[in-house]
Amino acid sequence: MTLWQPDRSLLRRPAYLSLAEQFARAIEDGRLAAGDRLPTHRRLAEDLGLSVQTVSRAYDELIRRGLISGEIGRGTFVNTRRPEPPQPYLPERLGEVIDLSILKPVCEALHLERLRQALGWLGDSLSESAALSFRPNVVFPRHRTVAVEWLRHCGLRASPQNVNLTNGATAGMTVALMSVAPPGSTIVAEAIGHHTLVPLASYLGLNLIGLDIDEEGLLPEALEETCRRDSVRALFLQPSVINPMATLMGEARRAAIADVARRYDIAIIENDILGPLVEDRPPPVAAIAPERTLYVTSFTKITVPGLRIGYLLAPDRYVAAVANRQLVTNWMATPMVAEIATRWVSDGTAAELVAWQRDALRKRNAIAAEILGDTPYQAHRNGLHVWLPLPDTRSEEGFVAQARLQGVAIAPGISFRISDAPWRPAVRISLGSTDEADLRAGLGVVTKLLLADPEHLLLAI
Repeated sequence: MTLWQPDRSLLRRPAYLSLAEQFARAIEDGRLAAGDRLPTHRRLAEDLGLSVQTVSRAYDELIRRGLISGEIGRGTFVNTRRPEPPQPYLPERLGEVIDLSILKPVCEALHLERLRQALGWLGDSLSESAALSFRPNVVFPRHRTVAVEWLRHCGLRASPQNVNLTNGATAGMTVALMSVAPPGSTIVAEAIGHHTLVPLASYLGLNLIGLDIDEEGLLPEALEETCRRDSVRALFLQPSVINPMATLMGEARRAAIADVARRYDIAIIENDILGPLVEDRPPPVAAIAPERTLYVTSFTKITVPGLRIGYLLAPDRYVAAVANRQLVTNWMATPMVAEIATRWVSDGTAAELVAWQRDALRKRNAIAAEILGDTPYQAHRNGLHVWLPLPDTRSEEGFVAQARLQGVAIAPGISFRISDAPWRPAVRISLGSTDEADLRAGLGVVTKLLLADPEHLLLAI
């Protein structure tokens, strides 16, 4: 049993959350070490003059955060290893919660109608190869040719032989990483990046290093310093607004990063899932360094979430590796979904939905600017989200929990942390995951939480 005990005089309402925060801080600063056994629910309740239910809720909150775990017959212990980063979104919508945690495009009746029409067309005209073939080279030649048209909208010139269809961007990321970085090798990324990259690198046996960033994104000098020090195989990059901080990297910065990659002969994986949604953006890194960049884009975030299909464009040197990794992880993209995407690119529906989304996001970003007012935050007019740094006096976990108590789900910034550098607490707020009325209400709750005194806020709940 550890000697450290929570301080009853520091408890605030709601008591379970305040108690959990004390434990979390003690674990973070080392007063509670990995493997330490915590008091039983009943013993701690008696010591602090609380109900057993309150202690149980506090322990449940710590388990949810991955900080402790219970073992039947033995007790409750501080976790002995660093937990995987929490997912930034709710796994399901709960009750009346306004869910601003999951990153989604704005969707209305138009989107469902377009997809219903596409499914009707598919039922009438499904090709034999899409329905019956197991061979990607039989199913997808036409789809790859049409993909080249879409990649031109993304700012790239491509050959069909270099295009792989994937079941969305996550599948494309996985195949790309496996193609350029064998187990045991080192890859680098922005210090604040894709929320699945940390666990994915771990599962693939890769050493992941987060690099310093500024208001444009990755610093070329940080990349060069790491390449000089370590044997880096690849860089994972999100230069165009989809990154958590919603930054748009300038063309000169992109060229400087490409130059470092050439000098150290490292591959670049460019995640550009917003593609042509972002207006007036610089050319993709894949256009600047096509010989070493694997470019990932998809339709999920810019047309309809159910259209889980994307393109992975690979340089000649990686074409065979990409095809092989695609076979062993997914075999091939789902042909019937690929049929819809190909038709939408060909008949202009994809471009229509992207233009619609662009207009909708301008309106959503205007709502955010109106309600957040003078609060400092980061966003882009074509972006799906807001990155909101928190005051130094606010705990990120506590802020997210307080928002949930008031019926609003937001994503903790720590979910996107890749570097071990000092952390500035922040939250990510999705602008497209609900209707405008709920967005206004949710942003209003967040703004009030920011303006409220933390002590008074806890006492008022």
